Amino acid sequence: MPNIKSAIKRVKIINTKTAQNNMIKTSIKTATKKFENAVSAGNKEEAKVLLADAMKKIDQSCSKGVIKKNTASRKKSRLAKMLNEVK
Repeated sequence: MPNIKSAIKRVKIINTKTAQNNMIKTSIKTATKKFENAVSAGNKEEAKVLLADAMKKIDQSCSKGVIKKNTASRKKSRLAKMLNEVK
């Protein structure tokens, strides 16, 4: 444990930001899983709506610096590809 006042504050801030980042990552995973379930069920209309939601969450996390730009692009590309493969 740090003894200096500023170091103690930094530990608190790091813990807060880590929790926020984990919440954002979890919301991305949840949105992605909902989309994947709709795709596996073959429900294309619902999948389109869920894709938009998932992409929005991915873009927001990228703009906040939670995930990198290329990671966001890769995730969005894979989701779009999944939607295009639905009959």
